[in-house]
Amino acid sequence: MAAASYLLESQEHFKNNGRTKEFSAHTAKVHSVAWSCDGRRLASGSFDKTASVFVLDKDRLVKENNYRGHGDSVDQLCWHPTNADLFVTASGDKTVRIWDVRTAKCVATVNTKGENINICWSPDGQTIAVGNKDDVVTFIDAKSHRSKAEEQFKFEVNEISWNNDNDMFFLTNGNGCINLLR
Repeated sequence: MAAASYLLESQEHFKNNGRTKEFSAHTAKVHSVAWSCDGRRLASGSFDKTASVFVLDKDRLVKENNYRGHGDSVDQLCWHPTNADLFVTASGDKTVRIWDVRTAKCVATVNTKGENINICWSPDGQTIAVGNKDDVVTFIDAKSHRSKAEEQFKFEVNEISWNNDNDMFFLTNGNGCINLLR
């Protein structure tokens, strides 16, 4: 929490002084950004086919590592809900990759049926859900790295998320609605 509270103080300082700080993260457009569960690391995913991880040092971000391996843009990423060393990326190359910051390597690559655009980790850390451009959501077992279920939707799926109790799954759609799965 210290990093998170520092970040808030830092943001307030920038706001009061009318300044913003910019940090070079990638060579192309950045699609996604997320904090680790302990608030110590910030990861970003980019059109340049990479993910980067940063640590906050005073009032600046310091790049800890760059993660390469995807064959297309990294469209979204998220951190494991309780393990601050693991994050997952969704890419247009039809793969999901699980990364470990301790080794700075990909620990698993999961092939999917389409170009992935959104991803989330269940609150219990057991399942990764990934949605693709064809409105298919695949549920991946986080331990075996295999698909456990897949569902094709007849509407545009824009974003996905579990509730904190891990017993409901939500999808936003192109019709202005939120759909609930149990």
